[in-house]
Amino acid sequence: MANLHSLSPVLHPTYRFSSDNGLLLVDFVGLYCKSKPTTRRRLPLSLNTRTMRRFSTSAANNSVRAVLDHLPTTTTTTTTTSVSSASDHRSSAPQPKVANLEDIISERGACGVGFIANLENKASHGIVQDALTALGCMEHRGGCGADNDSGDGSGLMTSIPWDLFDSWATNQGMASFDKMHTGVGMVFLPKEDSLIEEAKKVIVNTFRQEGLEVLGWRSVPVNTSVVGFYAKETMPNIQQIFVRVVKEENVDDIERELYICRKLIERAAASETWGSELYFCSLSNQTIVYKGMLRSEVLGLFYSDLQNDLYKSPFAIYHRRYSTNTSPRWPLAQPMRFLGHNGEINTVQGNLNWMQSRETSLKSPVWRGRENEIRPFGNPKASDSANLDSAAELLIRSGRNPDETLMILVPEAYKNHPTLLAKYPEVVDFYDYYKGQMEAWDGPALLLFSDGKTVGACLDRNGLRPARYWRTIDNVVYVASEVGVLPVDDSKVIMKGRLGPGMMITADLLSGQVYENTEVKKRVAAINAYGKWVSENMRPLKPVNFLSTTLLDSETILRRQQAFGYSSEDVQMIIETMAAQGKEPTFCMGDDIPLAILSQKAHMLYDYFKQRFAQVTNPAIDPLREGLVMSLEVNIGKRGNILEVGPENASQVTLSSPVLNEGELESLLKDPQLKAQVLPTFFDIRKGIEGSLDKTLYKLCEAADEAVRNGSQLLVLSDRADELEATRPAIPILLAVAAVHQHLIQNGLRMSASIVADTAQCFSTHQFACLIGYGASAVCPYLALETCRQWRLSSKTVNLMRNGKMPTVTIEQAQTNFCKAIKAGLLKILSKMGISLLSSYCGAQIFEIYGLGKDIVDLAFSGSVSKIGGLTFDELARETLSFWVKAFSEDTAKRLENFGFIQFRPGGEYHANNPEMSKLLHKAVREKSESAFSIYQQHLASRPVNVLRDLLEFKSNHAPIPVGKVEPALSIVQRFCTGGMSLGAISRETHEAIAVAMNRLGGKSNSGEGGEDPIRWRPLTDVVDGYSPTLPHLKGLQNGDTATSAIKQVASGRFGVTPTFLANADQLEIKIAQGAKPGEGGQLPGKKVSAYIAKLRNSKPGVPLISPPPHHDIYSIEDLAQLIFDLHQVNPKAKVSVKLVAEAGIGTVASGVAKANADIIQISGHDGGTGASPISSIKHAGGPWELGLTETHQTLIENGLRERVILRVDGGFRSGVDVLMAAAMGADEYGFGSLAMIATGCVMARICHTNNCPVGVASQREELRARFPGVPGAWHVSTTGL
Repeated sequence: MANLHSLSPVLHPTYRFSSDNGLLLVDFVGLYCKSKPTTRRRLPLSLNTRTMRRFSTSAANNSVRAVLDHLPTTTTTTTTTSVSSASDHRSSAPQPKVANLEDIISERGACGVGFIANLENKASHGIVQDALTALGCMEHRGGCGADNDSGDGSGLMTSIPWDLFDSWATNQGMASFDKMHTGVGMVFLPKEDSLIEEAKKVIVNTFRQEGLEVLGWRSVPVNTSVVGFYAKETMPNIQQIFVRVVKEENVDDIERELYICRKLIERAAASETWGSELYFCSLSNQTIVYKGMLRSEVLGLFYSDLQNDLYKSPFAIYHRRYSTNTSPRWPLAQPMRFLGHNGEINTVQGNLNWMQSRETSLKSPVWRGRENEIRPFGNPKASDSANLDSAAELLIRSGRNPDETLMILVPEAYKNHPTLLAKYPEVVDFYDYYKGQMEAWDGPALLLFSDGKTVGACLDRNGLRPARYWRTIDNVVYVASEVGVLPVDDSKVIMKGRLGPGMMITADLLSGQVYENTEVKKRVAAINAYGKWVSENMRPLKPVNFLSTTLLDSETILRRQQAFGYSSEDVQMIIETMAAQGKEPTFCMGDDIPLAILSQKAHMLYDYFKQRFAQVTNPAIDPLREGLVMSLEVNIGKRGNILEVGPENASQVTLSSPVLNEGELESLLKDPQLKAQVLPTFFDIRKGIEGSLDKTLYKLCEAADEAVRNGSQLLVLSDRADELEATRPAIPILLAVAAVHQHLIQNGLRMSASIVADTAQCFSTHQFACLIGYGASAVCPYLALETCRQWRLSSKTVNLMRNGKMPTVTIEQAQTNFCKAIKAGLLKILSKMGISLLSSYCGAQIFEIYGLGKDIVDLAFSGSVSKIGGLTFDELARETLSFWVKAFSEDTAKRLENFGFIQFRPGGEYHANNPEMSKLLHKAVREKSESAFSIYQQHLASRPVNVLRDLLEFKSNHAPIPVGKVEPALSIVQRFCTGGMSLGAISRETHEAIAVAMNRLGGKSNSGEGGEDPIRWRPLTDVVDGYSPTLPHLKGLQNGDTATSAIKQVASGRFGVTPTFLANADQLEIKIAQGAKPGEGGQLPGKKVSAYIAKLRNSKPGVPLISPPPHHDIYSIEDLAQLIFDLHQVNPKAKVSVKLVAEAGIGTVASGVAKANADIIQISGHDGGTGASPISSIKHAGGPWELGLTETHQTLIENGLRERVILRVDGGFRSGVDVLMAAAMGADEYGFGSLAMIATGCVMARICHTNNCPVGVASQREELRARFPGVPGAWHVSTTGL
């Protein structure tokens, strides 16, 4: 019998691209299709010239390729479409050397760490034994592969055990080592014998060329029987090399020489086929690292050296890794060469880009002119921990102390510190000096570090990792992720504490001193006169009052708005709302319009970008609760040589936020030291559109290059003009900013100047975030501010304020409100990625691109993930021109056009949840008619291309099988679920009707967050004529019905979560992210918190309820594993699911979730619904589930984890075709949210957040709830009809 569950494992898809209509025909062999094999579900791809252009070019091919590349692979040979590249146009300029996000997101992790140090610097084997014991107690903080035996990584860093090595040397007939001049390398070599010899030859030759004497190689004794299957497959040959540094006497110079040698070896190996198999765990005169893809308790068994009594050290740093990476990689085990890192650096792409940018400016006398030989300073293919370690290593080898280095790289939140400024102003001066020199490596982090002389630990500014420390009477200091890792007699403890946010503790092994936080910081800050340098050279930008009148007349403003792509929705729903209320507008129901590349309407360039967000391995944070540690401050001007200190490096302008008004921009232009250069951003189409845009971009980049070389420290990219010209449209400002940013990186000039955008085309939080994320330090949104002024001075606004129908604001307050809303929105966008500082977000490119061609991405957005190809430069130029010409047409309307991107409107953008679709479904439900449902299905089949799966079509050359051999519908629907819609977001009637219907079907409804009334947990026995006194507000009931939700959600707010709630669930869902607003918590407006809702949620009526992002209890993968374990203990019969949202890298995250013993992983698409969310979150975060699901399915297969979990998917499901597509892409279960609401009577009024739903589906008002038309049988009809 054909079975839906068996679709993904047995499908053998072949593909054919139909060039005449842009369709991809997918032949799923053996799949039963109700229609005849020759029938196609034709997609109307030629509705207008825009659509013809979109899909007659390679944009369609690349969209198709994206889905093809991510479809489940099978063992059967497949034939893929022959598709052309995104564009025949290729840039002649060299590609910018920026960090590639696809490399970065393939590595995620979290860990358990600690150190032990003897303050008398006495080396002993006991320290090593204690470290191994403590490491063994960290096993619960680590992860294992699919074999449950290959550890994700564990290791030790110690001082070099000279006694052990001298004993070995004696046995080899060698002299004892000269400890002062000998370096020891712990080396991972290739597995094959022939390659080992090649690698050794390169290593030895490099050392000899550098004048070092190679004393010998030692094969490290290992016990491979304790290594897991997967780890053994990639296990390197492990050897140690001993070299003598003859020409240096100073320890620091010896370490520098060894560092140079390692860098030269890495560079020489890079061109070899075995280059990626060579890795130095350590090469030092002071420290050595033993590590591998091992579980913590077997590290000591694997390396027999660690069991040897001659292995003595005065300190040890230990580390256990929980990695979600795709395949085991021994080099990524920790400790690294300096650091042991528990956490996630969320800004790593920006950090790598800035490190790349500053390479040409890094100079120090200690390198004796050899700076070029130690580049590069980062590697996108390595983990975030490895790259942070690399940055720290550079600073330390250049003469910085380890504690100073960590203060520079991971600064504390010093601005709002209650005592720091008053008691330790010199520490504030230190941070002020360096904030303009080095962007913070931001994210949750507990960092342990050592250079062999100092051992220490520090915590990130949020304190989102645990760290305890204690000191005993016998002068031993311990730091660990948690207490209890070693048995300690409390009577011997003379000092103990917990590292708080941004705090540090160090132990000086040479002096025997322990320095706690303030002592460390004071000592470092006293090294230089930072306060004097800052006060004399750093210039804060003084606030300038907003303009009090408009600069342009109404008609000119309208023309400008039309030229730059504004719609009436943008002005009325976004700009005016922010001007009036000082906050971003809230909306509901999710994003059901096509991706910009699939749309029949022209879109601004920003709409092709989706914000990335944190989930599981790195927590999203809460801008409300974490406001003290967040900052929008940014520095403008040249960034000096980070390896040298001096007053000239402090010569910068500081901005309190990146949002500038016209007067503040003018102040920057007049600053004599910045030498600002204004670069106009218009392109000329008088000779035709072809090539006009990209040619102008190259000229713009050259102009920027010349300006910086001539001493300009500020480039202002401006689309402001006294008069607009029809033949000189403005380059999309995001494209201009990004192209200049990338060009300056490529040419080593980026640190010499800042970029500011002076633009009409920026008015929303997402647009500001895009500009900043791609390199702008600040933005002056001059047309948005002019629009605010026009709104405030309009007679309509004046009358509304005069009549008390709108709060009165002055023209200055309106602009202040707009800027306030933008700033709050930026904080929220930063927090979604777990980032605290705008300065770290700048240039970090934390976006995904959907719909731009390779030529555009390579020139301006290199390093960002762009999986589906899309527009060429010429097509983007035409799209830009389609807006621009409206400002010059005689037929131009006297008001802005409503594109219908937010609200459905006739003639506007296509919405999947449109009135016709709702009416057809309502009719099918009411009439319980198969023919009516067929009309609904035909409506869906003939819709415009809306989502990626619309580019696919089932095709088979096999004869259909009898329907009787297909899995029956009643069995299929048991894999259906409804979305996590909370009681509160929707009415009691809707919530209970859906639950009853799903229970009748054998499917599963979802409680959403907010608890559940215990009265619903028992079957009904009192139903008469469809009514029950137990649930008196419902109709159409039957005896035996239950209104309980089979899936009960556990969200971060814990609203309504009680032991009995958990015990009465069939499944427990941990909501990490929500499709409509990933990276944010639940949001229930106060007006919807009725007495009944408040009772269930243990709160007060009328009080808005906002769940924080889940960071306060799930801020790492091991914490999620702990919560999953706890839920299994509370309800052993319930399966535990984890809800994620599609984004690039989700397969990596899902692997970690599977290792954490989740039973179900849910992948939600960006187009899921919501009861209330900021508009920018609904529109601009998350990705299509087609890409997320297929990536997850394939990654789990690669990791051997697929059979452990059920994959569930949801987001915009409306038909059986959607279900079959998802099944083919790897899903086992399928979720319906908005469709379930529509089936119960929702008319898509899209006012859920207002509590005014006209049919009582999403309202708590009694009089509106009385209008609720739904009955449980309605959804029953819909699901069986699918």
